[in-house]
Amino acid sequence: MVTGGSSQHWWETEDLQAGHWWAPRARGRGGGAGPTWVRGGAGRRAAAAGPWALLCGGMSWARCRALHAALRLAAGPPLGSGPARRGLSARPVPQEPGMEYQDAVRTLNTLQTNAGFLEQIKRERGDPQVQLEAMKHYLIRSGLQIEDLDQLKIIHVTGTKGKGSTCAFTERILRGYGLKTGFYSSPHLVQVRERIRINGEPISPELFTKYFWRLYNRLEETKDGSCVSMPPYFRFLTIMAFHVFLQEKVDLAVVEVGIGGAYDCTNIVRKPVVCGISSLGIDHVSILGDTIEKIAWQKGGIFKPGVPAFTVSQPDSPLDVLKDRAQKLMCPLYLCPPLEAFEEEGQPLHLGLAGDHQRANAALALQLARCWLQQQGHKGIGKVKATRLTSRRALPLAPVFSPPLPMKQGLQDTEWLGRTQILRRGPLTWYLDGAHTTSSIQAAVRWFRRAVLTEEKLNDGPEVRVLLFNATGERDTAALLKLLQPCQFDYAVFCPNLTEVSPVGNADQQNFTVTLDHMLTRCLENQKQWDRLAEEKVGMDPWLAQASGPSSGPLHGPLLLVPPAPRPLNANSLVFSCISHALQWISQGRDPHFRPPGLPWGLHSHPVAGRGAVLLKEASSIQVLVTGSLHLVGGVLKLLDPTLSQ
Repeated sequence: MVTGGSSQHWWETEDLQAGHWWAPRARGRGGGAGPTWVRGGAGRRAAAAGPWALLCGGMSWARCRALHAALRLAAGPPLGSGPARRGLSARPVPQEPGMEYQDAVRTLNTLQTNAGFLEQIKRERGDPQVQLEAMKHYLIRSGLQIEDLDQLKIIHVTGTKGKGSTCAFTERILRGYGLKTGFYSSPHLVQVRERIRINGEPISPELFTKYFWRLYNRLEETKDGSCVSMPPYFRFLTIMAFHVFLQEKVDLAVVEVGIGGAYDCTNIVRKPVVCGISSLGIDHVSILGDTIEKIAWQKGGIFKPGVPAFTVSQPDSPLDVLKDRAQKLMCPLYLCPPLEAFEEEGQPLHLGLAGDHQRANAALALQLARCWLQQQGHKGIGKVKATRLTSRRALPLAPVFSPPLPMKQGLQDTEWLGRTQILRRGPLTWYLDGAHTTSSIQAAVRWFRRAVLTEEKLNDGPEVRVLLFNATGERDTAALLKLLQPCQFDYAVFCPNLTEVSPVGNADQQNFTVTLDHMLTRCLENQKQWDRLAEEKVGMDPWLAQASGPSSGPLHGPLLLVPPAPRPLNANSLVFSCISHALQWISQGRDPHFRPPGLPWGLHSHPVAGRGAVLLKEASSIQVLVTGSLHLVGGVLKLLDPTLSQ
């Protein structure tokens, strides 16, 4: 907030013991860089409440006091310097190449936020041609024609769960054949250039900067009065990816759909070599529809006449929708056999990504890679095996074949950060998975519980289990948190997807879609949901309940676990203002790779934080599950592994 020409902190603090409240008062013009701090009583509250007056709305002052008290951990020291709210960079927009990477990213961030783009989709979704025609117009202004994209020999992949992992498997397999690969994905974890990869590596900051300004300046030069000069954020990056892949002369491009399929701007591609649809579920309901059948219709929008497509096992009703879409578009659609059909006796396929749910993604990737190689006339793609497998799902079954060595090696060597990823750091083990739907959280919990059971204990002594969680958008966080309750966490920690309270100097982490007030309020709501679930003592373990049927093997069937350890379900939950503060409290200086400059003011002043700090310092093992948002996982990775920012 700007008052009288100077910035104001976003927080208020309260001196609970003395019964007084404190609020920042902006200095007048010429009075210094930061606010002063004033102490007041009831008569001055309304004038000094600042942004919290808007946040609290019509709630009572007592309730506002409770809200502020819950956020005491989020408040840093009342210093008068440094920006407190995020905003647009004050630097002028560069008009020529050669500027720094961060300048390019800051300018990219000004185009249009993802949230605004989603609202635009909602308005235009009645006529998808409106969006595709707009995308075509931007592409032409950038210097490309639709026909130029045919040169990229694209593999187009959509789905609700696992589409990114499927793309990662597919790209790694084809790279093993000596091909120069392009890979376009979203979102990014640490740096935006991760979205555009060549041979599995994000393009360099120099390359990103060069292509960004080339495209930006070209669009500025060709603007006219009929449309906005710049496309939104995601459309801009999609066009930029096409330019990069064409100019860098990749042999193929694996393109992950952003949201949906039919309306997605990647669907401007008219002649992909092959298409794939991973597992379907409920997500982005305001855009794609509120039933799995409506979502399936959207996903099937990437089908093209005569272009083979593959999908994994789906529930009957969405599979029928996909089949109908494929028939109307004259697209040959095949159902992928399970991964075990490709495994020789005694020779299981090893995957670089952990979790049973990755097996379906790997099976789809094998079909996409083999089909692409076959269409391009490559040899050594695996001999088709005779099989008794038949499809009962009204779709022809994709071929079962013996994967050659490059395919096996590709599956094993696949890396995809932030998905079923484990970092072991002294007594701390970080389990990171960006699951954000009910089904993906379910899979993440199975993976986490199995990993915890098999973790080697270096020392005898107490274990502490911590959940670090955030969720964004319209997702039903109560449903997600309920699925996480059986993991028996000792502490649940909630924070926004911000590495620091102020992301100055880190354009990759900037997000202008929501205010910090809104994000913290959402965290408090999540905390309230968690505490309510804990109080209800949800002891029914859905994973044990599912395991009552016959087992299909230790790797592929429901996970039968020993009864939960006698650790109580409790309401030990905390909210922090940013990821850095949350990690500092969780790690207590015991992660040898995470060395922040110092603990923020008042970090242990809350009684739950103080008690927990003692336990975390004394624990022989600390197990931390980070989930609910890929952006949260990305922020954690940025802090735990600084090399990802280099």
